[in-house]
Amino acid sequence: MLDYAAKGASRSLLNSIDEMAAKADKLAEGETVVEMEPDLIDASFIRDRRTDDENEFNELLSAIRDNGQSSPILVRPHPKAMGRYMVVFGHRRLRVAQALDRKVRAIVKEMHDRDHVVALGQENSARANVPFIERALFAAELARLHYDDDNATIMSALSVDRTTLSKMLSVANLPAKVLDAVGQAKGIGRDRWYELKLLLDNPANHARADEILREVAMLDMSVDHRFELLVRRLKTAPVRKRPQSDTEKKSWASSDSSLTADMAVQGKRFTLALKAKSSDARAFGEYLSENLDRLYEAFRQDLGSQEDGG
Repeated sequence: MLDYAAKGASRSLLNSIDEMAAKADKLAEGETVVEMEPDLIDASFIRDRRTDDENEFNELLSAIRDNGQSSPILVRPHPKAMGRYMVVFGHRRLRVAQALDRKVRAIVKEMHDRDHVVALGQENSARANVPFIERALFAAELARLHYDDDNATIMSALSVDRTTLSKMLSVANLPAKVLDAVGQAKGIGRDRWYELKLLLDNPANHARADEILREVAMLDMSVDHRFELLVRRLKTAPVRKRPQSDTEKKSWASSDSSLTADMAVQGKRFTLALKAKSSDARAFGEYLSENLDRLYEAFRQDLGSQEDGG
């Protein structure tokens, strides 16, 4: 038997092999926190958030850069790619590790898709700052995966009862334009979102919502204020505008121009305004008023004779 000491490059190679073997043992245990290269980890097949808050991400990046990553992420061996992993929760911590070019601390566990979504949902529910609408949209994504017929998986993942889940799913079905315009609305809770849903159950309010959200003033508001204004406006009965018909205008003047008349015809309405430098306008107006019966009768007789002659 040969007995020799590993030196130089040989020792380095053996150390690397020992290190890889030790890490493999840790991964197999599934409970030990290990350090992994972020490039080996792919995104989850389902996300709990539509978008990331960049301010929150930057705060997390600063905290991890200064103090390290205190809380590990959870990953699973990738179900379709040998040698790769899929993040279950901790997407932002993974992004931070990528941005800082550091390894990410992670727990690796074997799990099926159903266990994956339950773990993601429960981790999400444990955080107080997740907007209701994000949880509702996550619930809708789980419903589309149809893990069971009674939504037990979704209720377990989100720690909600059947009534709350029903409201979540109905809110998640709001028009995409409304959801995109209002955004996360972090300060808006379940009841307010459900109130908006009930308002938009009226199809006539869909066009009104689009019109309200297109207004320039809405662009300068926070998403919470935008939400509140939308609900307030939808709860207010729309002002019915009378159709504007074309107005026909005419004028008349006496031969000496001492008296003028402005006439306006709009639909079935005829308006006459008299004007004079002297008191003639008032006097002639009173004369017309006092003789309206006689003038109208003469008009009817003249109209009748025209029809008979025609």
